[in-house]
Amino acid sequence: MLSRVLGRLLAPACLALLAAFGTGHARAQGSWPDRPIRLIIPFGPGGVSDGIGRIGAEWLSRHIGQPVVVENRPGGGGAIGMEAALRSPADGYTLLHASASHVVVLPLMQRLPFDPQQDFAPISIIAGNSLVLGVSTSLGPKTLAEFRDYVAARPGQLDYASGGTGGLSHLGMAYLLKRMDLRMEHVPYRSGPLAMQDVMGGRIHVYLGNAVEMMPAREAGTLRTIAVTGAQRSALLPDVPTVAEQGYPGFQIGTWNGLAAPAGVPAEIRERIGAIMARACADDGVRTALLRLGTDPVCSTPQAMAEAMRAMTPVMRDAIALSGATVN
Repeated sequence: MLSRVLGRLLAPACLALLAAFGTGHARAQGSWPDRPIRLIIPFGPGGVSDGIGRIGAEWLSRHIGQPVVVENRPGGGGAIGMEAALRSPADGYTLLHASASHVVVLPLMQRLPFDPQQDFAPISIIAGNSLVLGVSTSLGPKTLAEFRDYVAARPGQLDYASGGTGGLSHLGMAYLLKRMDLRMEHVPYRSGPLAMQDVMGGRIHVYLGNAVEMMPAREAGTLRTIAVTGAQRSALLPDVPTVAEQGYPGFQIGTWNGLAAPAGVPAEIRERIGAIMARACADDGVRTALLRLGTDPVCSTPQAMAEAMRAMTPVMRDAIALSGATVN
């Protein structure tokens, strides 16, 4: 009897509380954003990936009326920055500047306490970045066919640099060498710029990396750029044919950078950000800034980013197996 009486007395109050909670929750989403957004970039400041992230942050800030504050959190191959994003409340006020290296390659190379493709929701690829095969002008090859003949005549005698074991410059080169049935020795560096220092110094003669890293050596006449690994030619190097154009149809490997959110962020917020970012590449200022970094403007939908993640996974799994890189 007492429980029925209490139930009748408390029911209106409980309903009022639930209604207030629902209204407050809807208001919280409806008022987003009412304070600055944090964008975690799992790279150090400077460099191509950081530049893409900052271009995206400026565009988003312009269209949501709130600052987008960049926070660089490098380390662990990107794991440190991703964990920081996942530890934050899933309320749309913390976003991740994701790259293919983070959400595709890293989980294939390391045993992580989270699943990047399940724990983050894709929002938009901002820019794509094919890799470029650079060969010292002290060697003879000027085309990919000449490079193949040159290396084939010297099996195991030539070295190539990379920005680090298990990085895309390493995996991409291993994938290319296997496709061309060639053998070279791998010399890993701590970063692409460090690798390029030795390439420019003549201490190593082959490097697969970002176009923008190679431009000073190319302009100085110490490096030839002989092939691009993407499906299309690089906007920065329109005179350099793709690997596929030079006798290896279907060959495609590269990276991209974009925005993602912890999977718990409300879909309405993710969709709003995605719609804003999908329009960015129509802006001349954004396109020019991305092209200046040596990247190809993309500004995709969330669906296109998700498809890119799915399509790249088996390619990178094969590249890792071919490279001999160990999974930690």
